[in-house]
Amino acid sequence: MQRFWTRSKVSKYTLPENPWKISNDWLLRLAVQRALEIISEASRHLTDGLLALAPDIPWKQIHGIGNVLRHESHKIADDVIWSVLERHMKPLKAAILTVKQSVDEERT
Repeated sequence: MQRFWTRSKVSKYTLPENPWKISNDWLLRLAVQRALEIISEASRHLTDGLLALAPDIPWKQIHGIGNVLRHESHKIADDVIWSVLERHMKPLKAAILTVKQSVDEERT
């Protein structure tokens, strides 16, 4: 859980102001893609009960994008990565906070 929480902070560092920065900066694009892979992999380790705390999050798609990024990253257009960042990072961060709070409460 701690690993997932730590990795979810990626939006703070990787969300550029516009999609052209991803297209024009190879290193930033690689970093964003890697961060999404890590989030995807970490989300696979959450229990069904924890995933159910955030039913609006497309967990299967989050799991799936990691596979695509690992094996077929050359097929993903920059606008797809931008869409993931722009549309899904804020709701995902909120979901992670909910999950983290639940885990913290169970531990105390």
